[in-house]
Amino acid sequence: MKAKGYTFDEAFQASLDYFNGDELAAKVFLNKYALKDGFGGIFEKTPAEMHLRLASEIARVEAKYPNPLTEQELFDLLDHFKYIIPQGSPMTGIGNNHQIGSLSNCFVIGIDGLADSYGAIIKIDEEQVQLMKRRGGVGHDLSHIRPKGSPVKNSALTSTGLVPFMERYSNSTREVAQDGRRGALMLSVSIKHPDVESFIDAKLVEGKVTGANVSVKITDDFMKAVVENELFKQQYPVDSTSPTFTTEIDAGALWGKIIHNAWKSAEPGVLFWDTILKESLPDCYADLGFKTVSTNPCGEIPLCPYDSCRLLAINLYSYVKKPFTKEAKFDFKMFKEHVALAQRIMDDIIDLEIEKIDTIIAKIDSDPESDEVKHAEGLLWEKIRRKTLQGRRTGVGITAEGDMIAALGLRYGTPEATDVAEEVQKAIALAAYGSSVKLARERGAFEIYEATREQNNPFIARLREADPQLVADMEKYGRRNIACLTIAPTGTTSLMTQTTSGIEPVFLPVYKRRRKVNPNDVSSKVDFVDEVGDAWEEYIVFHHKFVDWMIANGYPAAKKYSQEELDELIAKSPYYKATSNDVDWMQKVKMQGRVQKWVDHSISVTINLPNEAEESLVNQLYIEAWKSGCKGCTVYRDGSRSGVLLATEAKKEEQDCECYEPPVIVAKRPRELEAEIVRFQNNREKWIAFVGLLNGRPYEIFTGLYDEDDGIYIPKNIEKGTIIKSVDAQDKKHYDFQYANKRGYKTTIEGLDGKFDPEFWNYAKLLSGVLRYAMPVDQVIKLVQGLELNNESINTWKNGVERALKKYVLEGTEARGRKCPSCGQATLVYAEGCLKCTSCGHSKCGG
Repeated sequence: MKAKGYTFDEAFQASLDYFNGDELAAKVFLNKYALKDGFGGIFEKTPAEMHLRLASEIARVEAKYPNPLTEQELFDLLDHFKYIIPQGSPMTGIGNNHQIGSLSNCFVIGIDGLADSYGAIIKIDEEQVQLMKRRGGVGHDLSHIRPKGSPVKNSALTSTGLVPFMERYSNSTREVAQDGRRGALMLSVSIKHPDVESFIDAKLVEGKVTGANVSVKITDDFMKAVVENELFKQQYPVDSTSPTFTTEIDAGALWGKIIHNAWKSAEPGVLFWDTILKESLPDCYADLGFKTVSTNPCGEIPLCPYDSCRLLAINLYSYVKKPFTKEAKFDFKMFKEHVALAQRIMDDIIDLEIEKIDTIIAKIDSDPESDEVKHAEGLLWEKIRRKTLQGRRTGVGITAEGDMIAALGLRYGTPEATDVAEEVQKAIALAAYGSSVKLARERGAFEIYEATREQNNPFIARLREADPQLVADMEKYGRRNIACLTIAPTGTTSLMTQTTSGIEPVFLPVYKRRRKVNPNDVSSKVDFVDEVGDAWEEYIVFHHKFVDWMIANGYPAAKKYSQEELDELIAKSPYYKATSNDVDWMQKVKMQGRVQKWVDHSISVTINLPNEAEESLVNQLYIEAWKSGCKGCTVYRDGSRSGVLLATEAKKEEQDCECYEPPVIVAKRPRELEAEIVRFQNNREKWIAFVGLLNGRPYEIFTGLYDEDDGIYIPKNIEKGTIIKSVDAQDKKHYDFQYANKRGYKTTIEGLDGKFDPEFWNYAKLLSGVLRYAMPVDQVIKLVQGLELNNESINTWKNGVERALKKYVLEGTEARGRKCPSCGQATLVYAEGCLKCTSCGHSKCGG
């Protein structure tokens, strides 16, 4: 029976009701997770329908095994994102027969043996694209590429080194990410590689490597050389006992470069590679194909080539009983039960992933291309299928840790809070591994399990010390999954989670002038102060649960508070001095190191520093992260990325003088305007925009469907022309577009104003008027986004206008009032016509 479809308006209203009026959460759900077909048809209007779909499919897998969970039991765990939350790819793909894609969030690719050839480089490039088009994030390592200047046996004579191939892979990511498709890439390289300095500098070059995150694999020997001020040997090949090239460098100088770049642009991240390999359970099977070579784009899953991972998070806040009271307590009993079920669900999702991979392979086999064309893609998915079944790797993680800590009456970053965080993560490790052992008894161990290989692994040693019987059972029955745990960024999922569980972040910005504050921005329960004045000297982040804390502690819910009273309440609350810029950063690093001991994969966390933080602090944090046993570390200094973008833009302006002039209002339109063509797709339909420019700034816009039947035919190579204002015999104004073909002959398309839908034209006149009077382009885009239109075709037009105008926003301009759909931070900037997050690297080039 065909699923019932919904109009966007029907689905949006139902979703808005579900999320208690939170438009952001409703739009995130509909845009990213609601069941849709390839033409944009919507088949789920609320997360309840999505959770029912997930529960039904997981129950179908459960029925194949002993002691199956029922659909209702599964739904109760998922409902309202309260306890167990499958992450992006599983939420989107499970039970989705409309689109062909993988359930894995992330992959790593690579080639066994020698891989320093164009054939190998191009092969990896194709595999990266094939995975990204199925919604997967991809990581791979470049340490196999010979350094710049090395001799090669082709007409080039010498190697170009790493950087040109970084650009190649970055460009492929940007290409596959267009039209809203996902594309996330991690490029890594060993600190031992002679080109590592060029690698870390490449991200600072304007317009280069904009489609990738970069991280350096740091060895213990290098860190010791840094601390002890010694020389360090680089070589190629990096792991060879008889390298063809060696050089000694000043370790401190290279480390200083890493620190400076991280301070300046939030990259490179560092991966403490010896810690990763020493702790890794999969690397106990390195000779069987499980040697870790790189990480996924966010860094929380170190992987071997062609392995992948699906992610799931447990909402920690939901296990706090009597939150924000003196009797607040964490319910470890229920928590451990749910962790065991989460691990079981993750194993079920592996079976569902195999079904998806089989569908992908069948799709490839049925494609009309020749076997020669299809061979690489088909072989790629065969290798992924094999690796998935061999290891059955899972990624059980957490979300809402900060709210859990606050609900318990603790302050994030304090020793007491760190003790609780470690205790909770230890409970997760024991419960998840206990569940995996139980699953091995019921369903069988992962096929290459061998207890003797793991007997000296530090993580297993910690499990043995904490629960000897667990490890004894593991050695007897095996384990279902080669590795189980991670802490990943929960991104857009957390936006939906926080809304429905009552922990939505609420921001009270710094006010440099007096301004009215809407009490509903904080809570409908409490009538907050009418005004906030100059006394707010720092950016204070509240959570919706701050209100619950007030009520739980006897403060009147319906009362106006003076500014002084509110300041006093803030100081008493567990959220005071607990925001990213307030916490003790060194304590946060130490906390990460302690928690890491109970996570078999890695932890993705960014240390957020204020803009005024000095490079010496970044140095101290990175060194402490290594000493504390962290597997990786990334810092983000407030405004660092946008600052770099603006700086490089300014540098270009000085060199090329291709800058915007200060805005000059020209109310009377010149007869002719230079124009650019912007082509794009909306819901698989081809659209076109003609943007008239004055002094390089958008002055007017015409946009709509690209329909040759309506007389709009322009060769693809034509990107520029002229919009000419003309007057006909009836004294009516018209706008014509004129361009020159490759032979120099001019072609005129008459009556642009009549080529598109009349309603589109009326809105375009409105926007052109706004542009004409020099409103900043980013604010025009914000105006377009805020239009509340109840016609689906007009909403599509609105998205098209936004996409056309993004190209003209100055590089590095902050997207004020918008949050990153991946990490939820208000750190989006415009870069190369795309919205990019300076916190997590997320990029979206669509509307």
